[in-house]
Amino acid sequence: MSNAILWMRDITKDFNGVKALDGVSIVVERGEVHAICGENGAGKSTLMKVLSGVYPHGSYGGSIEFEGHPTAYKTINDSEHDGIVIIHQELALSPYLSIAENIFLGNENASRGIIDWNKTNREAAVLLARVGLNENPATPVLELGVGKQQLVEIAKALSKRVKLLILDEPTAALNDDDSEHLLTLINHLREQGITCIIISHKLKEIRKIADTVTIIRDGKTIESFSMKEADATEARIIRSMVGRPLDNQFPPRTPDIGEEYFRVENWTAYHPVDTERKVVDDASFTVRAGEIVGFAGLMGAGRTELAMSIFGRSYGTNISGKVYKAGKEIQTRTVSEAIQNGLAYATEDRKKFGLNLIGDISENISAAALQKLAKGGVVDRNQENKVADGYRASMNIKAPSVSSIVGKLSGGNQQKVVLSKWMFTGPDVLILDEPTRGIDVGAKYEIYGIINQLAAEGKAVIVISSELPELIGLSDRIYTISEGRITGEVVREDATQETLMHYMTAGRD
Repeated sequence: MSNAILWMRDITKDFNGVKALDGVSIVVERGEVHAICGENGAGKSTLMKVLSGVYPHGSYGGSIEFEGHPTAYKTINDSEHDGIVIIHQELALSPYLSIAENIFLGNENASRGIIDWNKTNREAAVLLARVGLNENPATPVLELGVGKQQLVEIAKALSKRVKLLILDEPTAALNDDDSEHLLTLINHLREQGITCIIISHKLKEIRKIADTVTIIRDGKTIESFSMKEADATEARIIRSMVGRPLDNQFPPRTPDIGEEYFRVENWTAYHPVDTERKVVDDASFTVRAGEIVGFAGLMGAGRTELAMSIFGRSYGTNISGKVYKAGKEIQTRTVSEAIQNGLAYATEDRKKFGLNLIGDISENISAAALQKLAKGGVVDRNQENKVADGYRASMNIKAPSVSSIVGKLSGGNQQKVVLSKWMFTGPDVLILDEPTRGIDVGAKYEIYGIINQLAAEGKAVIVISSELPELIGLSDRIYTISEGRITGEVVREDATQETLMHYMTAGRD
């Protein structure tokens, strides 16, 4: 306790009478990596916003001490002055500025109002070397991938002489290589004496990197424990997060699979800009009624491109091939035509493409099928609310009412709104692209149950996922894609991660 750098005691925070934090306490030791785990909506990010001054002193209850001194931060600048830096899940970089400009934005190397660009670029290069990013400091940020942008954010934090670095879901949007590099960097920061708080749903990463774990559930601290303890297991973390043991990661399901219902033949699509490059190459596959079919592939393999090009040709150019439903050829040349023919596509990026974040639950659920609620071109708002309320109950969307703004919901509840929107269109074929990305274990279990129910209703369900255990646990069959081609088809009984990876890495002959 004597080596603690941070104490947060009995923190409470209300939003319009709803308690987001209810007496949360946490102690962080100097130089450790401290993981905070909990379901979406548990209060993790809210707690960190209280700590960093996003929610100013006076807007919450309880007390905070940093390095032995009480804090009363009114702004993020106040907390950064003390060496507390938070990197949010949605990175806060300006895409049109250079790496160096982003690192020193608001903290410029200037004298008499004139920026010293030589010094700025020189110091930026030193910071980039510390985070292992081999890029020219003058490179615009928009030319970097998400993994490299994350490293720029950490370099920016180091420029502020960070003592406590808070990382909110740092690997949520990263591929395996970038995630591994980031975890290695966090280890190096720990060796340099920098304390880290990491919020993550990826329990394997927590097991690998964390010294201590604190679990928050429903705005309350459930427990904190050292990862060196004998019973510091993923099962213990899950049990504390959801309030019950998840003996089975996937809900029980007895498949009732019918005849072939959906078929795609010889589907080919080219890149929308580089029109000579095939992104989908002569793909053919089938889905039966009541069947869950998984699609596995490495980053850039063409899974999402295949799905989007089929669904209203919303990606790609020079698209060719045939689509059949119930034995008859159908057209999916536009999104509205695809919906009319019983297709639905839940995008992998729900915040960017799947939801109107400033709209309420009702508006989002009705968005893809407004004609069902319109009379004389005017939407019946009472009926719209009634429909949304039905989905709120049946899908267990946790919100005070259907008037709640979607952008303020947790990731799991946002995904339930996306699924509700497409279920309201009355689809026969559902394509679910990364349906559990950025969602905690408890919400995943609920989403899996919804997917199973859709299959039980006789719908043809396609699931695209980067998590191989998820595909193996959900799917009746799994197709693999590499370089735009379908390279394998594996039934549930034969599906292992090794077998799938073999087909996923199959190159061209």
